[in-house]
Amino acid sequence: MSFQDDPKPKAPFENLGRKLDQGIGHASRTIEQESEKMIAYLNDEVVPAIRSNSTKAVRIASEKLSKLAEYMEKHGEKPADK
Repeated sequence: MSFQDDPKPKAPFENLGRKLDQGIGHASRTIEQESEKMIAYLNDEVVPAIRSNSTKAVRIASEKLSKLAEYMEKHGEKPADK
């Protein structure tokens, strides 16, 4: 029997290949599950918080601009009489 006909030398490499496939398969499933959790967290927690804070900031800016407009109307230059 020659070296090429002997099935034993191939067995360690075949086992290694199977173990690598299993490990990579497990890792990819884990990454996919964790990615789904992260996307759900972003959609459920982060996006609403950003929207809420953005809305609050726009309201505050609106109030400040309104006060500025009132100030400018009260303290602005009076038109010169012609």
